[in-house]
Amino acid sequence: MVTFHAFLGCSLDGFIAGPHGELDWLTAFDSAGYDDFFSSIDALAMGRGTYEVMQQLAPDYYRGVPMHVLSTTLPPGPRPDMGRSPVTVHPDIPSLRTTLEDAGVQRVYADGGKTVQSFLAAGLLTDLTVTRVPVLIGEGIPLFGRVPAPVRARLVASHATDDGAVQSVYAFPVVTSEPDAMHG
Repeated sequence: MVTFHAFLGCSLDGFIAGPHGELDWLTAFDSAGYDDFFSSIDALAMGRGTYEVMQQLAPDYYRGVPMHVLSTTLPPGPRPDMGRSPVTVHPDIPSLRTTLEDAGVQRVYADGGKTVQSFLAAGLLTDLTVTRVPVLIGEGIPLFGRVPAPVRARLVASHATDDGAVQSVYAFPVVTSEPDAMHG
């Protein structure tokens, strides 16, 4: 069964990026635990926005790991590789899940704010590692958006990093229905 996992950083006031996508305030902090997390995943799932930003900023950031882009505006199917990573576009989460299940993928990194929010709202996010850095930015892209109902999380671990950030891991109850049941 494929599972989805997120690893995000945010400001003390809950933003994952500035109002224009700025990340300099975040990248100044150590990304404690990211390499261990990244080595545990088999593929990535991200939205078009994150895909396009990373294409410009750091096309080889994902180190050859297969990328799956959720988009209703890009044509579905294979796209040119981004760095060393093969890229496939999917129109929705059910088609993404079917493709991943058929390929035998087990652990998927859900990357990007809207993508993480979509997996969370669909009951598919297994866990979230969030690193809250000690910076207030006042406005920007929020860590969380609207959810259809309250979502309960269980704190698995939490610790302070050497540079003053607090990293916490939360687990979520996951919907176990088969991908076809989600086509509604």
